Amino acid sequence: MENLIEKTIGEIVAEDYRAAAVFESYGIDFCCNGNRSIDVACEEKNINQDELMDKLNSAITRVHAGGNDYKLWPIDLLADYIEKKHHRYVEEKMPVIKQYLNKISSVHGKNHPELLEIESLFNASAGELAMHMKKEELMLFPFVRKMVNSQSEDIKAHPPHFGTVNNPVQAMMHEHDTEGERFRQISKLSNQYTPPADACNTYKVAFSLLKEFEDDLHLHIHLENNILFPKAVALEKKLTA
Repeated sequence: MENLIEKTIGEIVAEDYRAAAVFESYGIDFCCNGNRSIDVACEEKNINQDELMDKLNSAITRVHAGGNDYKLWPIDLLADYIEKKHHRYVEEKMPVIKQYLNKISSVHGKNHPELLEIESLFNASAGELAMHMKKEELMLFPFVRKMVNSQSEDIKAHPPHFGTVNNPVQAMMHEHDTEGERFRQISKLSNQYTPPADACNTYKVAFSLLKEFEDDLHLHIHLENNILFPKAVALEKKLTA
């Protein structure tokens, strides 16, 4: 990948997802705040830029088998993938994590009051994500598929009732920012999902599930913010030109 320094973090990860692991190792948000450049992120985090660049170059030039180059996928396929993989994951894991958090908050909340705040934050996130995904499934993704069909059949796409695809895109990105901030708080409160010395097995499983959930959410948001949404906006402009 050429000219990394000229690209945003989101663009770098969109072009080669192996870069995500490098950014995560430095605590650099590539999904919600992916519109920053490397030098800005390094300055904010007090990171050695040369060291980061070396690790990025090493990661993206390493031989890698079986990876998904999501940027090359048709956007209707990407929308289907997000819905079937990431939306379904969220729907399946939310009630499980809520149950675990409720249990450990009840048992360990007196000695670890941060658990009560973590539970409250996750419950809020679960409610908001459920509504967020439905809006995508009922409004945004169907219009993405409609635009792809219009392009393949070479017919004019009718304007959506929401005016332009950029309207729901901006709303979804704002909601992504909110969830990203919630999980930054959860990560901080949980000491980056590190169970304390007195943690029982349920406590440990709960934190492992939270970490897995956040990792999945980062990829989910990245696929939308940095790949699907920009392509949807560009396709609409092309169809209405």
